[in-house]
Amino acid sequence: MQDRFKSHIQSEFPELLTTPFLIAISGGLDSVVLAHLCNSLHLDFGLSHCNFQLRGLDSTRDEEFVENLSISLKCEFFIKTFQTESIAKESKSSIQLTARKLRYDWFQELIETTSHNYLLTAHHLNDDLETFIINLSRSTGLKGLTGIPQRNSHILRPLLKFSKAELKEYAIKHNIYWREDQSNASTKYLRNEIRHKIVPSLLELNSQFLESFESTLEKLKQTEHLIKDYTASLHQSLVSEEANRFNIDIEKLKTHPNPRGILYQLLEGFGFTQWEDVYHLLDAQTGKIVKSPTHQLVKDRNKLTVAALYTEEIKPITIEESDKVVRIINSKLEFQDHKKLEETGKQFAYFDKSKLKFPLSLRPIQNGDYFYPFGMKGKKKLSDFLKDEKISPVDKSSQLVLCNYNGDIIWVLNLRTDHRYKVEKNTQNILKIELKE
Repeated sequence: MQDRFKSHIQSEFPELLTTPFLIAISGGLDSVVLAHLCNSLHLDFGLSHCNFQLRGLDSTRDEEFVENLSISLKCEFFIKTFQTESIAKESKSSIQLTARKLRYDWFQELIETTSHNYLLTAHHLNDDLETFIINLSRSTGLKGLTGIPQRNSHILRPLLKFSKAELKEYAIKHNIYWREDQSNASTKYLRNEIRHKIVPSLLELNSQFLESFESTLEKLKQTEHLIKDYTASLHQSLVSEEANRFNIDIEKLKTHPNPRGILYQLLEGFGFTQWEDVYHLLDAQTGKIVKSPTHQLVKDRNKLTVAALYTEEIKPITIEESDKVVRIINSKLEFQDHKKLEETGKQFAYFDKSKLKFPLSLRPIQNGDYFYPFGMKGKKKLSDFLKDEKISPVDKSSQLVLCNYNGDIIWVLNLRTDHRYKVEKNTQNILKIELKE
């Protein structure tokens, strides 16, 4: 195995031959063997160990074991202790997710503050198979079936070509000791249940299953690369990009074979899971929306628009007569008293101040809103007005209106003021409001 590992490092991770790096080490078989393999090649590395204080005395003994290992291997040792349970409780997250975030945040900090340029983890072929089965059970796409990546920024995984059995055989042959985490024997967690029940059954059916799985995984990765290249070649003709969003041309999309498959490839990185709802947007009415945790996909006439969801809720703002500047997320309103009309534009609004009563209020639009658009006779539903103005359904969700004390909408920001509050010939006091990005 040592010769295979050396050849693998030389071909896939040549930077490790000349660059200092860290190994994430728990004290278990996998990471301890990785440390010994790197040491056998005389590579320049340090050990980084997280003590999550979840297993009482065993956690302390793991830490002591890894520290002694660093002494025997004559390498640097980094240790970080976490109050994992209290942090998980405070953040209302699971122990597993909390520990993972703490671990990788600290690893990132080490990369940024030490001379080590990479971090190695000891994920191996069996881990890859378990991840494949987990993703398969979650109805993932092709990307989720291509396994754990060998590289992810500064994180490298050089053991993915080797099985658990190979690592154990190497450890026994070279009299390498390691710590056993008893929690790994429990089937409380999904991964452990797959490890102890499903994988052994697969190996019993076919003793060469891992080798076949590795070959299949390589073919899936090749297919994924092919699809990515094909999608990239279509992107330029199907997608137009704007600030913070992009549009997919529906008519052009439909000229290609399998438009649903292409749409999936274009959108799979935005967190959507309700794919049938996404596909139905192709023939839906304008304004229909599908949301993911981070983005919204909106049908807007002959296109689909992808935009980030607003992470900051826009709450009503009360404006007093003494206020000169009011800030709104990425913009602001400036208020000035004037005697005559000056510069014009959609970002400016002028009102007969005698018709206003403070405090004014600034708020998002609501169902049933209406106003009397300047230059038009009679009132109009705000939804109809925005439609006539060809305002994208994406922008409607962030549209703000300025209201008088009595609730009348006096300005649909950046679009139109209300006719009832216009400046007239006999107006003595004019309130000028400017919207600045």
